[in-house]
Amino acid sequence: MGKVGKIARRTFLFGAVAVAGGVAFGVYKVRTPYENPLKDGLAEGDATFNPWVVITEKQITLITPHGDKGQGVAHAQAALIAEELDVEFGQFQIDFGKPDKAYWNRALAGDGAPFMATDESFTAEATRSFMGGMIKLLGMQITGGSTAMPDSFDKLREAGAVARETLKLVASKMSGVPVAQLKTAKGAVVLPDGIELAYRALAKEAAQVEPVTEVKLREPSEWRMIGKPMQRLDMVAKSTGTLDYGIDVDVEGMVHAAVMCNPRQGGALNGYDASAAEGMRGVQKVVEVNGGVAVVADNTWRAIQAVQAIDFDWGEAPYPAEQDGHWQAIEASLNDDQLDKEWRNEGDVTAALAGGKAIEAAYRVPYVAHAPLEPLNATVLVEDDKVTVWTGHQIPRMLQDQVARVTGHSSEQIDLVNHFMGGSFGHRLEFKHVELAAEIANQMRGTPVKLTYSREEDFAHDFPRHIGMARGSGAVKDGKVTAMDLQVAMPSVVGSQMGRAGMNVPGPDMQIAAGAWNNPYGLENFRMRAYRVPELAPVSSWRSVGASAGGFFFDSLLDELIHEAGADPLEERIRLMQHDVSRKVLETVGEMSNWGSPLGPNKGRGVAFVESFGVPTAEVIEVTNTAEGITIDKVWVAADVGTVIDPVNFENLVQGGVIFALGHAMNSEITYSDGMAQQANYWDAEGMRLKQCPEIMVRGLENGDQVRGIGEPPVPPAAPALANAIFAATGQRIRELPLYHHIDFA
Repeated sequence: MGKVGKIARRTFLFGAVAVAGGVAFGVYKVRTPYENPLKDGLAEGDATFNPWVVITEKQITLITPHGDKGQGVAHAQAALIAEELDVEFGQFQIDFGKPDKAYWNRALAGDGAPFMATDESFTAEATRSFMGGMIKLLGMQITGGSTAMPDSFDKLREAGAVARETLKLVASKMSGVPVAQLKTAKGAVVLPDGIELAYRALAKEAAQVEPVTEVKLREPSEWRMIGKPMQRLDMVAKSTGTLDYGIDVDVEGMVHAAVMCNPRQGGALNGYDASAAEGMRGVQKVVEVNGGVAVVADNTWRAIQAVQAIDFDWGEAPYPAEQDGHWQAIEASLNDDQLDKEWRNEGDVTAALAGGKAIEAAYRVPYVAHAPLEPLNATVLVEDDKVTVWTGHQIPRMLQDQVARVTGHSSEQIDLVNHFMGGSFGHRLEFKHVELAAEIANQMRGTPVKLTYSREEDFAHDFPRHIGMARGSGAVKDGKVTAMDLQVAMPSVVGSQMGRAGMNVPGPDMQIAAGAWNNPYGLENFRMRAYRVPELAPVSSWRSVGASAGGFFFDSLLDELIHEAGADPLEERIRLMQHDVSRKVLETVGEMSNWGSPLGPNKGRGVAFVESFGVPTAEVIEVTNTAEGITIDKVWVAADVGTVIDPVNFENLVQGGVIFALGHAMNSEITYSDGMAQQANYWDAEGMRLKQCPEIMVRGLENGDQVRGIGEPPVPPAAPALANAIFAATGQRIRELPLYHHIDFA
């Protein structure tokens, strides 16, 4: 029997560390669950058992507080609750719920602590525990870092089990049948004689009893949903165009706004002439906002057309105006003065480089836009005692704080109605668009204002993936890789992103080193140093964050060293791998791809392995060098997430991640000229064309002892695997993204 809210190992460790360190706050609160926010405003006779389940006489509602940006997390959260609650799809509705500390993300500390995912030492676990305690005390409700499933897996099953056992207790009291003789199925308690008492019919009585907290979760052999193919709950609505996104919000009396801010991000607005815009059809108002001007009109198109008619005098950019200046700043930061942290220093790298055949190489990755299909948008109604925000966002409680700062209300007066998001890739971790909508609405109190970015404004004011450069050297001897020295320089994505939220995050930025320092290979001599570049253009989290660059740097250099050694690319990676779960991932992708089998002329295979967010992921890519350019024929992916919750969604997420990553590796970048992003729309940042999309085979492994997320891990290995495959097919080694600068794609 387990008790919900029991002191888990990491909670115990947190307490031990706090006491040992003399910390006099927080231990009790860390162990104390938050109050159930669903009790507020609950109608008489309606039952709530915890922050995730509400049952009334009319319906069953499951709260799925992690934001859904296309990754299917609303469906997955509901499935976890439904698994233990014994309800079927179609018997309940889902709701994102109101922002609340009760929905703090338990998994954030796992990837945020400066330890490898494979490190289970006391120090690593104690640090994660301490960080988890602080995350709880802060009530950090965040969807990101592939943490939604690690956060949800246990607690949402417990939530369903608590509701189930409480309903059985109520049914026992009503029927006189002992709880031990009762079963549940399809939204009802089943008596020994087969009579079914529907959960909804038990709601009124359930509202009068304390929830049962002594619950036993079902064994995997008893699972009805987890691990089985499922049809996502949002599939029909998305297929028929009936799912409501933030951009679909329609509030009575609503007006529409468009904005144009200085395209030199962070630059001043020196002046403007809006006379042409003010006379345009449908225009109701022109208002100044932070860094720019907004036009309010009777529809979005007219607002966009009008704001584009304004004559602006923009100030200069606070970063190098030309792209070459960005590269120069990064290269200049590869020195001891800019060292952020030496993450690994094992063996004697200097001696090994001197004693073996050494190679040197340099690598670069560009800024890259998020560019989700749904443009940034937010609808805001500011009233004297309340602000209502309709949008889709990944950090709802922090969004409340940011809006409150703009309007002068308290955070408790900000009512966020969260929506499905039409993509994000990290874009909807940002607040600027919601702050601008709140600025406009604050100047039009009592009127709902819907702000929608034009695609051009979305590109111009994206906070892209950070730019980066790496220098690497290594040595080989007797057909083996013996040493590697890797130096990576990037601006700090954490410093840039959190700075815009008014937060100062001390210490080294692990994202500069992600995907490179944390690989579980057993290189005898390995040094990895990260250098922090003084802030350039503002940057933000992009799908897989630092690992998208670090994985390319590390695995590309490793592939070059293996080639120099004359070893087999897959076999040498397997030889070097010291982590059993990761080794199995490499072996599996080799078996899937029939690695080593003969290839036809002008063909090549490349393999790459990157661990990100605790998920070891290996990919093999097969290409053909044709007269028209490179074709990507097949991709094989193996990844271990501990438990695959929905194999259909797992496969879709992996395939989508590979397509996303390959398209960006082939074609996409953001470059600056005159301080402005030169790419303004999709035709300037082209992804993968349908005819270019390869066949993608996926296998999810379950050897790891923790549940992990799969939204981001398929991204980092794709670029190096493709570059390695191109080398195998052509002999051309490409060390810079996007690849189209150096080779054509058919």
